[in-house]
Amino acid sequence: MVNEENIGFPLPPGATGFFRPGDGPLPETDLRAFRSALYAAARAAGGEVGEVEERAYPRTFHTASVVERAGESVVLCHAHHPWIAFSRARRDWYGEDFMAPPQWARAFTDTGFVVLSDERLSTPLSGPDASVLTPAERRQVRYYGTTTLGGVLFNSWD
Repeated sequence: MVNEENIGFPLPPGATGFFRPGDGPLPETDLRAFRSALYAAARAAGGEVGEVEERAYPRTFHTASVVERAGESVVLCHAHHPWIAFSRARRDWYGEDFMAPPQWARAFTDTGFVVLSDERLSTPLSGPDASVLTPAERRQVRYYGTTTLGGVLFNSWD
């Protein structure tokens, strides 16, 4: 079900939410596609969609939830790349607070999103190819004490 590469995870431009003006604007994840997949996931879970919150600067992700009999699962959608992650709680940024994708996460992969596992998101920053990070991004990583891939992807740095 989890749709991610088994080797490496190169960080493309926009992964941290920062961009260089000379490179042009960052890509935007299709919010309508995310909402559509979210409703399909809720149906597959036998639940319903909870609150959907579009990203607000400086957050790098949209937040939503699927409420089912077993409880509420928070769904994170990266604002610039089609990455999906899951958590038990809403936060402004994440580090190691991710949960394993539920069975109904297939609704996201079926529509072209990449569902990231909690193991992948907990990967230390020495693991992914971070060569694309700019000096400003590296300063933010150090300043905020970010140590995991998930912390770099789902942040609220300013």
